[in-house]
Amino acid sequence: MAETKKTETKKKKVINPKAKWYVLNIRTGYENAIKKELLQRIEASGLKDKIVDILVPVQKKITVKKGKQKVEEDKIFPGYILVKMELDEVTWEIINNIDGIRGFVRTDKKPRPLPESEVKAIMQYMEVEQPSYQSSFSVGEAVKITEGAFADFIGSVQEIDSTKGKIKVLISFLGREAPVELEFSQVSKL
Repeated sequence: MAETKKTETKKKKVINPKAKWYVLNIRTGYENAIKKELLQRIEASGLKDKIVDILVPVQKKITVKKGKQKVEEDKIFPGYILVKMELDEVTWEIINNIDGIRGFVRTDKKPRPLPESEVKAIMQYMEVEQPSYQSSFSVGEAVKITEGAFADFIGSVQEIDSTKGKIKVLISFLGREAPVELEFSQVSKL
């Protein structure tokens, strides 16, 4: 029975009423590596009850590069991670002794916790269901159509609709200019 209780407590998220969210300034590009190292140190030192959550705020975005469409995670705050922890001398030492962590974002001598409302807003922003499309196209730019009925045609970008992932290209067809609406993945830069 004792083993069953231990297993159940491991699965449950640790709740510490003294834990608050803090912002750490870290080396840009190393957010996930620092999160991993921090998790390893928490495990090794047995501080799961003091440092209860680590968050690298990301949002999924659809990008189009070289005519290929893919979903990527885009960091909302590059160079920063959020840590929910009880701040004391031991947790302070662990945070400040990891390479790549520049320190807490603070106002005076002590780090100031992030208001819970701001953390909730960040988490809601991360969960936006429809990812927004990103393209490297600009209006007036010359492009080549790579797929569809007008494959191999060359035209200029007339409109970009990032919400739908569509682009309107003006091509010369049968001696006239005609606008053609395409997916971002159906065009490439010249």
